[in-house]
Amino acid sequence: MSKLSNEALDALKASARGQVLVPGAAGYDDARKIWNAMIDRRPAVILRCAGVADVRLAVNFARENGLAVAVRGGGHNIAGTAVCEGGMMIDLSPMKSVRVDPARARAFAEPGALLSDVDHETQAFGLALPLGINSTTGVAGLTLGGGFGWLTRKFGMTIDNLVSADVVTADGGFLHASAQDNEELFWAIRGGGGNFGVVTMFEYQLHPVGPMVYGGLVVLPLEQGKEALRKYRDALPSMPPELTVWAVLRLAPPLPFLPESAHGKPMLAFALCYSGDPAQGPTAVEAVRGWGKPYGEHLGPTPYAAWQKAFDPLLTPGARNYWKSHNLGFLEDGLIDTIVASVDNPPSPQCEIFLGYIEGVAKRVPVAATAYPHRSAQFAMNVHGRWDAPQDDDRCIAWARALFKATEPFAQGGVYVNFLTQDEPERLGSAYGPNFERLTRAKARYDPSNLFRHNQNIPPAAP
Repeated sequence: MSKLSNEALDALKASARGQVLVPGAAGYDDARKIWNAMIDRRPAVILRCAGVADVRLAVNFARENGLAVAVRGGGHNIAGTAVCEGGMMIDLSPMKSVRVDPARARAFAEPGALLSDVDHETQAFGLALPLGINSTTGVAGLTLGGGFGWLTRKFGMTIDNLVSADVVTADGGFLHASAQDNEELFWAIRGGGGNFGVVTMFEYQLHPVGPMVYGGLVVLPLEQGKEALRKYRDALPSMPPELTVWAVLRLAPPLPFLPESAHGKPMLAFALCYSGDPAQGPTAVEAVRGWGKPYGEHLGPTPYAAWQKAFDPLLTPGARNYWKSHNLGFLEDGLIDTIVASVDNPPSPQCEIFLGYIEGVAKRVPVAATAYPHRSAQFAMNVHGRWDAPQDDDRCIAWARALFKATEPFAQGGVYVNFLTQDEPERLGSAYGPNFERLTRAKARYDPSNLFRHNQNIPPAAP
């Protein structure tokens, strides 16, 4: 634990507009708590920033006092990078403003905003931004790593819709990054994570979506999984870009449209979102209903903002989580056989595997256009170990690692940086591929002392 003088802390409190918390203070333990309950770290000081001035104050304080820096947006990162041991936690969660300019189809979001905050404001104008699938995720971390979800096939990744950003750099400076201003910084933050500074405002391009979409779930018994996944694979090339279908393998939760006899049984679910005219939805998703004889299905028009929250009950904070992830170029038969077998008896009823189908507009972006390089990935596959009791840590982590290793021969070798856990530093090169060397040069330019290192860290290039 870093030792800070009372004088230094008093000066910080006097200068900050937001709340300064130290161990033992009321609210400290709540502020350091994040989504993944496996992470239990105690910063020396937390500044709950009220605005840009507080962010600059926190960065300067940490640098001048030799403190490690963790930056919290939504606190959802699997590796727990939002909170550090004994350093400075820059808590951006109070900065939640989202403003929409409907005439220009733009949104301006502060870094503490969650996906639900962005959806709430943009949907008021019939607009949307491609985001993730869990509404409690922070928009900042999602964006800085890439960002994909139900709208990615049609409109690209979140970073492909980022127009500009305001960034507080390691020296306490303030830069505007866009295609016209500080272009190298703008390139680096589109996939390079929090390595280059603290973003205090994101400007996004929006698209007409909603307020209603057509979607839902088709849930099949696992014994039909191999055949259904092969039919799924074969149907992908003919799917319109407005239709996104993800596959989820797990034990069936007690969903109201499933018979009680199916609850707790191994299942394959196809999760669908058709963002075109909802009246065309039944036709667009009809093929999915023929991939097997389901336990049950729940399909129909739904508000887009509600669909964005559909999986929140399965991803609530407070559980223990461990992920292993691959990028896939194709669903090979061997991979299908392996993942179906792995769900027959998982170590926890909350463990699951999902295949996030992202091929579409994002694939047409050149690899060198943004720091995020995985433009050829058809799927992001995530092995999601999730459980409640610490005594189950070893077996749940072992399940995820074993499945990761068994599916490695069918993977591209790359990985989505937001899915990396805290024990995979050797995969950083896989996260950035041919863009890694350029990222180290950008790091040397904007953060030569590596102040922002409590992340999936990109080291600065040697002088």
